[in-house]
Amino acid sequence: MSQGKALQEILEVIDTLLGPNGCPWDKKQTPDSLCDYLIEETFELVTAIRNKDLDEIQEELGDVFFLLFFIARLYQDKFSLEQTFKLNAAKMIKRHPHVFGDKKIEDIEELLVTWEKIKKEEKEQKDKQESVFASIPPTLPPLLRAYRINSKAARIGFTWPKDVDQEHKLLEEWQEWLKAKASKDQDKMEEEFGDYLFSLTEYARRNSIKPNSALDKANNKFLHRFQAMEELATQKGIDLSQASIEEMDRLWEEVKKICG
Repeated sequence: MSQGKALQEILEVIDTLLGPNGCPWDKKQTPDSLCDYLIEETFELVTAIRNKDLDEIQEELGDVFFLLFFIARLYQDKFSLEQTFKLNAAKMIKRHPHVFGDKKIEDIEELLVTWEKIKKEEKEQKDKQESVFASIPPTLPPLLRAYRINSKAARIGFTWPKDVDQEHKLLEEWQEWLKAKASKDQDKMEEEFGDYLFSLTEYARRNSIKPNSALDKANNKFLHRFQAMEELATQKGIDLSQASIEEMDRLWEEVKKICG
């Protein structure tokens, strides 16, 4: 089956679901009501990709595409899929003058600066907010949003010139957190801890680390080790709910040697 026929098939499924004899639940949906499902399915796709599970990737890609086409169908009296695709293709061609035009790009840094410049020009042409950060969705998860904010700031040169300067800032933010902690002022503690996380996110970016992905890996590593610790405790006849912290630490160190 060609891509065109496959696309037409899924659109026909959506039309049937929304038709007179379709599904009552589907017919009640709006673009707004589908947003949470789209976010959930997107996270499931990300999980499948990071797990390198090809079957899951294929299935979750299908679910994401289904919701995107579903939402597009609900807007069909405003614009068409064809218009959406053509608009996006034209935008991507414009944003890649080094591929589709004759502009020469020396390195990735210059490419990103050019990308931001073109996006800013597009915003100005639309008479929209001209802020460097206008294109960052406010609904992004906070850690991912912090990374995007720091990335865009760096592209216009609003960052520390050297890594060592940023490391000093990180230490400064840590000291401010300790001071806030000592004050026991909960609002101040939250503020300073947030500042430290924001600076730590920039530190990760400067070292080519995506903190959202790094934290996800750390979460999974902890859960994997803890599950192994539970299994080891069962083998040794230890009830973790009754174990002392010293016992759990010994089990944890044993599991680390096994799991790496």
